Amino acid sequence: MVIATGIGSMPGDDQPAYDEALRVVLGELAPDRHGLPHLPEVPGRGAIASMTGRGLAVLADLDADLQPAGWRLTGTHGRSGVDHRRARSLLAQDLDALEEQAQGYAGAFKIQVAGPWTLATTVERPRGDKLLADHGARRELAQALAEGLRGHVADVRRRLPGVGRLVVQVDEPALAAVLDGVVPTASGFHRHRTVDLPEASQALEWVLEAIAETDAEPWVHSCASGVPWAMLRKAGARGLSADLATLAAADHDALAEALESGESVALGVVAALDPATRPTDGQLTESVLRWLDMLGLDPDGVGERLLVTPTCGLAGASPGWARRALALARATAAHVAG
Repeated sequence: MVIATGIGSMPGDDQPAYDEALRVVLGELAPDRHGLPHLPEVPGRGAIASMTGRGLAVLADLDADLQPAGWRLTGTHGRSGVDHRRARSLLAQDLDALEEQAQGYAGAFKIQVAGPWTLATTVERPRGDKLLADHGARRELAQALAEGLRGHVADVRRRLPGVGRLVVQVDEPALAAVLDGVVPTASGFHRHRTVDLPEASQALEWVLEAIAETDAEPWVHSCASGVPWAMLRKAGARGLSADLATLAAADHDALAEALESGESVALGVVAALDPATRPTDGQLTESVLRWLDMLGLDPDGVGERLLVTPTCGLAGASPGWARRALALARATAAHVAG
């Protein structure tokens, strides 16, 4: 049975919008409706709810504050800025809402967190410029994220005791840019040096291994092009989440190998933004079936290892389209499953 899930983010700019996003996700992606529900993110609530703010809220033993230029580490443990404390409080508040709305929930569930390389491109060192510029800071950040995820996963399991399969999706939209050496410096006049593949892989290994050690399933998501999918599998990813439109020939091979090895592939086919012409679930089903046929894979053989998703997060969509996108993903998954 092919299933559907969301990438993570949903539209809205206040707490009622978050509560509504949670209701939509738990309803549209219920397990008995071919779905894998997830903890929604509503970044429209501000920096503390952004991908970076959410990631910093999970870190262990590293503190940060919010500057006019963005998030910056404080350099001293125990010196968390007020906005960092607010980010942690908001995450706890959102988990409270999940616990309340999902009472008695049993089945699989997914949570998301920004990956070490995306955080390294969006957080500054105490003295300025991105963490990406400092080898030691990059290493410390990845290890702090790994340790923080152990506690975060335990907290989610405590709140949702009926969850068996727990997926932790590591979001790495900036990974390809890091490897290509195209991330701008703080001044914008230069580019950060390319990070070599072994270092990039090692940082991800720490994070993905920490997830696996909690008996959760580590995935990596990116809707960018040029993502080294084969490297991510070697680093420990047991699920790959991609936008179908961004994939090159070699990417298709890597995803096919993942499916054939019993790992998960989440294929983004539903528009993340309100489209000028809304597709039908029949059209989306055809695109997934063509992809499987190109790879020589039988739809009946992939089962729940294949998931249908929006192409990226839905934060920029209208509330109506966000709900419709998840419904289309679910209907498409059901049709692919036959």
